[in-house]
Amino acid sequence: MIFSLNKKVIICVLISIFIISACCATCFSVKLAKSPNFSYTIVIDAGHGGRDGGSVGKNGTIEKVINLKYAKALEKKLTELGYNVIMTRTNDNGLYDENAKNKKLSDMNARLKIIEKANPALVISLHMNSFPNQSAHGASTYYREGDSASETCANLIQRALNNYCDAPSIKGKPADYYMVKCSYYTSVLVECGFISNPEEEALLNSDAYQEKIIYAIYSGIQLYFGQFASSI
Repeated sequence: MIFSLNKKVIICVLISIFIISACCATCFSVKLAKSPNFSYTIVIDAGHGGRDGGSVGKNGTIEKVINLKYAKALEKKLTELGYNVIMTRTNDNGLYDENAKNKKLSDMNARLKIIEKANPALVISLHMNSFPNQSAHGASTYYREGDSASETCANLIQRALNNYCDAPSIKGKPADYYMVKCSYYTSVLVECGFISNPEEEALLNSDAYQEKIIYAIYSGIQLYFGQFASSI
């Protein structure tokens, strides 16, 4: 009788411990889900702005406008994931000093100052491509030649673009673009597609395709920071 009673007590204690542990685990999981997952700072640069509209598509798409739209979408996605995101611009205005003689140079210097102040783990500059041959299409990534970290990140983003958006490029390409060479921070410039191609211009203006491009970019970023266990 005593053994039977002790057995019942032991069983009750074990059940209580299990219930308390389960509750604690649930609370811990909720806490983790609500907490930021990452501590990395990422600068997102929306190319052009203000007087510098960039390229214009066959159907009237202005590059500076669509660049900003994509930059804000990427900002939203990365912020939701817990990254600290700094934008070089958040509206249509350029970053140049209105009194500057060389507004392009003034704008570029302003972007560099934002990057240096942010001290980021990564810089992503978003643009739209243009080419006289209207058949040119697909998203592509660029990095500073000789920078292995930037090359790795560009290649990972490119692989994601290849998978999700049927981009033709196999891997990222070295380039002399200002935004990938102006600082020593890991930097990747993404040409999201060709607005000089009427079909792709229409795609780039659609919410569904924008979502694919943004998903590919942030998937590549996640891979770069080692957050995904398996490769694409």
